[in-house]
Amino acid sequence: MEILLYVAGILFMLVGLGLSIGLHEVGHLVPAKLFGVRVGQYMIGFGPRLWSKRIGETEYGFKALPVGGFISMSGMYPASEGKPARGLFRALVQDARAANDETIAEGAEERVFYRLSMCKRIIIMLGGPLMNLILAVVIFTVLASGIGLQQGTTTIASVTECVLPAGTSQTECQPGDPASPAADAGILPGDVLVSLDGTPVSTFDEATQIVQAAPGETLDLVVSRDGADVSLALTPIAAERTLTNASGQPRLDADGQPIVARVGYVGMGAQMGLVPQPIGAGAVMAGENVARVANLVVALPVKLWDVGVSLVTGTERDPNGPLSVVGVGRLAGEVAATDAPVLDRFVVLLSLLGSLNIALFVFNLIPLLPLDGGHIAVALWDGIRRAWAKLWRRPPPAPVDATQLVPLTVVVAVVLIGMGALLMIADVVNPINLFQ
Repeated sequence: MEILLYVAGILFMLVGLGLSIGLHEVGHLVPAKLFGVRVGQYMIGFGPRLWSKRIGETEYGFKALPVGGFISMSGMYPASEGKPARGLFRALVQDARAANDETIAEGAEERVFYRLSMCKRIIIMLGGPLMNLILAVVIFTVLASGIGLQQGTTTIASVTECVLPAGTSQTECQPGDPASPAADAGILPGDVLVSLDGTPVSTFDEATQIVQAAPGETLDLVVSRDGADVSLALTPIAAERTLTNASGQPRLDADGQPIVARVGYVGMGAQMGLVPQPIGAGAVMAGENVARVANLVVALPVKLWDVGVSLVTGTERDPNGPLSVVGVGRLAGEVAATDAPVLDRFVVLLSLLGSLNIALFVFNLIPLLPLDGGHIAVALWDGIRRAWAKLWRRPPPAPVDATQLVPLTVVVAVVLIGMGALLMIADVVNPINLFQ
């Protein structure tokens, strides 16, 4: 049974990845067709063709390696018109020009990508990453607002009997230790918080904020106990405590250290559960993930070096480091095979898929060919040149011939392949294990 669940987790992620790639390419395909560009192919995957069908002028299909996808647009670059390539890499440039010329169908010379305005070219190339961002927002919205996030509920799970001295190693109450404010007020495990200081509370985090802001003040507390409302008086004491977020995790400062502050403290803990969030929480989660992945991309050379070192030495990998598709699949399998409640496992799998789409969004915006960001950069440069010529009332310049960047494109492609190979090997030989 465990093996079946493991395989089911991997299949879930493969299907999710295929859907993400397919929608990414739809993000390119739809605006390209709307702007009149001839699209020869829409393919999911690379390598040998598994299945395809031609509808109109476009061939739709699947290829054997589900690690990406592409659409073939007519005239991504200006036609070569027999211009000879120059320089050390002239053979590569010439091959790229020949392949580009083949996409320009006879009679459709005007329906090419490079003739579009700068804005239309950017919209086409930005459409793919934006589809991944939209999908991630939808996934995180379903998680946060439809299912809920794991955090403290208004049900009290535990009440501390006494207040332990700050800095002590003592773990149990001793005779003479002062009772905690929660115990002194008569709060019992199983009580449900209704209101505090006259303010209705719907989450434990809301109650915590009121308590922390009122050390030494007596607060009117209403709890639901055995179906009846009970009024209590709660007086928080001032204590140094590590601040936590709604999920009970420590809040960190700019240096990554837990934030300790002198706040009101009462000594009660909440029962954890899935709490639905406001509808905008999914977009906030997506934004936080974008910032996290962007920081990872900036630090990618260092992170890859660390992966290589851990692969050679066998040391434990950074759980926040980069993963390949293999690594994501392994994590999905391990999550599905745990003995956690089914809903909790589904939440983690959806979260992984949302994070994967954020990674596709951020990574594709890197301004290097052959990534979408590289095509956007070329379009921007072309637009700047045209605007400059128009400003000085000069004839429009010839479109930017990005085939001259083929050598750089090859280098980037080799680096990406090498990076993927390193991560795949590491994810097989020395995988990240979140359940150790």
